[in-house]
Amino acid sequence: MAKYSVEIRLEAVQAYLDGVESYKDIAKTYQMTKSELIKWVSLYREHGYQAFQKRYTNHSVEFKMDVLNFINETGASNSRAAAVFNVPAPSTVRRWRYLYET
Repeated sequence: MAKYSVEIRLEAVQAYLDGVESYKDIAKTYQMTKSELIKWVSLYREHGYQAFQKRYTNHSVEFKMDVLNFINETGASNSRAAAVFNVPAPSTVRRWRYLYET
């Protein structure tokens, strides 16, 4: 995510939310992947502007368990849980699940 400034991310997200173009067209315009844009839109819908602020966090065990319980109770994907709980990367949630299950 560090490749794109906060302004570019917000511009791309707003273009999608305004219904200007499709994910594919906006991603091409801003030279990003469609999946990045989809993730940014999801994060923005959940957390607004704060979703793109830099953060370095050591998550507590309780927080991690909240995320994992959310997944188990709702059937949410790693990506959805990461967006809802503002975890920077779905791979982080995937790693928590793996560690919990092993």
